[in-house]
Amino acid sequence: MDVKALLEERIEDKFIRYCLVDTTSVVGAGKTPSSEGQWKLAGILADELNALGVEGVTVTDKCFVIGRIPSNVEGSPPAIGFMAHMDTVEGVPGSDIRPIIHRKWDGSPIKLLDGVELGLHTSPELRYAIGMDLVTSDGRTLLGTDDKAGIAQIMHAVCLLLKDKGKKHGDVWIAFTPDEEGAGGIEHFPVDIFGAKRAYTIDGGIIGDFQDETFTAVNGHMKVFGLSNHPGTARGRMTNAVHLMAEIISLIPAGERPETTSDREGFIHPTDITGDVEMASCRFIIRDFEMDKVLRREKSFVEAARSVVSMHKGARLEWHSEVSYKNMKEVLDKEPRISELARKAIIEEGLKLDERPIRGGTDGSRLSYMGILTPNLFTGGSDSHSRNEWACVQWMESGSNVLVRLMGLWAEEK
Repeated sequence: MDVKALLEERIEDKFIRYCLVDTTSVVGAGKTPSSEGQWKLAGILADELNALGVEGVTVTDKCFVIGRIPSNVEGSPPAIGFMAHMDTVEGVPGSDIRPIIHRKWDGSPIKLLDGVELGLHTSPELRYAIGMDLVTSDGRTLLGTDDKAGIAQIMHAVCLLLKDKGKKHGDVWIAFTPDEEGAGGIEHFPVDIFGAKRAYTIDGGIIGDFQDETFTAVNGHMKVFGLSNHPGTARGRMTNAVHLMAEIISLIPAGERPETTSDREGFIHPTDITGDVEMASCRFIIRDFEMDKVLRREKSFVEAARSVVSMHKGARLEWHSEVSYKNMKEVLDKEPRISELARKAIIEEGLKLDERPIRGGTDGSRLSYMGILTPNLFTGGSDSHSRNEWACVQWMESGSNVLVRLMGLWAEEK
């Protein structure tokens, strides 16, 4: 697209164009990016940034798109960055996405294909979007709000700057990142070429959403080994690893599961399971906001699992775990103005600040410990990782305005 077309394009049209590119990440692919579609979207975004005159646009060998908008103010205000990830989560269909715009939604249920339904009964936060324009998929796939709404907001904010040269800003760095959805892409972030040490991911939820605190995450892999025997003569001889793993999973308290917890409550979550009589394998994610709580929960669960296994003939258990990411608040608190200016920009836009910790992680969870302090701003949608994912056009527009306001606030800092 040429510059004029990019500048005149509505934010919903940008968003929908990006959603049409299948960028499903593949956990365990052993490469970054984990899917070819991310290269395609990276090329589109790099071409658009170049057309808009963004300087130093680069697509790295790991598919990070990096660019810079030079300062237009005197002095040396701190450089800031804005980031969004290009991939979408696996486990929900992400190809052949067919977005639908529901103009001036009246609050009644939206019925999509395959029995998918969206409304106030499924997403109570939609009550704030009645009368506005919603974007959904047709029900066969996810939409891609997470995080193509973030990409669209950044690109729209760049266009707003170009259309109004009077808006003040320091150096603004832009990054579009691969494989945020569990595939470890951020480990390869090119810290050496990204010129901002303060940044924001646009990867949150509904309008006014701001977060500078995330879960601390432990990912674990458990294997239980049993003894096989012919089922006709199995009494006293067989130890079925499938039964053992089922018994171990049943040890997770009903009140410590994702589907029964909220706010600051942690959980243990079995994400996938395979196996047979001789060996059953299950992956678990363990989450809480403090490291000591996560480690205590892990220790208690694994000890209980070992106790179960010890009571069965010939059975044994293997457990391997690692810290996937840590709560970013510990390091963000070292420079309070990063969060303070974000709150101010949201409020100056006339929005109600919605500040709750992220029950998950973002690229900022890792980046903040890599030397780039990175809290999180709203995308303008919700129900991520599902077929009834949605975005609100007016909320995305407000998100772009908040980014421009943030640029102006940072331009006044020294």
